Amino acid sequence: MTEETVDFKSLDISIPEVVASYSLEKQKEIFGYLSEMTDIERKGYEIALDHLGSSFDIYRSNGFIDWKKAKKI
Repeated sequence: MTEETVDFKSLDISIPEVVASYSLEKQKEIFGYLSEMTDIERKGYEIALDHLGSSFDIYRSNGFIDWKKAKKI
């Protein structure tokens, strides 16, 4: 039996290493968020990731939280 995985590489965007340790459900949510980003949101995400490095937590970021609220997830 193979475990299901999320193909973040298909997004062509940097992903924090910690995401690999998240549950599959969280990874799917993050994938959904990243795949729906506008160009401006993507640029902001990349800047935040670059500046904050390993302390950046996408799951707790304002953008992700707002996206979840809008999706009612």
